[in-house]
Amino acid sequence: MKAQIKITLKNGVLDPQGKAIGHALEGLGFSGIGDVRQGKYIEVALTETDEAKAREAVERMCKDLLANTVIENYSFEIVG
Repeated sequence: MKAQIKITLKNGVLDPQGKAIGHALEGLGFSGIGDVRQGKYIEVALTETDEAKAREAVERMCKDLLANTVIENYSFEIVG
């Protein structure tokens, strides 16, 4: 099994890196660029075969280490 985890900043949290990406895109000639927000994508290979136990473990991983739940949201999918 594999966990595919997406972590994004919560609405209202300033995203200077997203702003820099937006400015860089405009500088490269891309038009119609609105608000740009950046995030993280993490894949974790799991040896657990029980999907419920895998979900529980990934939930703990996200809360304890991978996401700063004060300013970030996370979601994940278990595949395979």
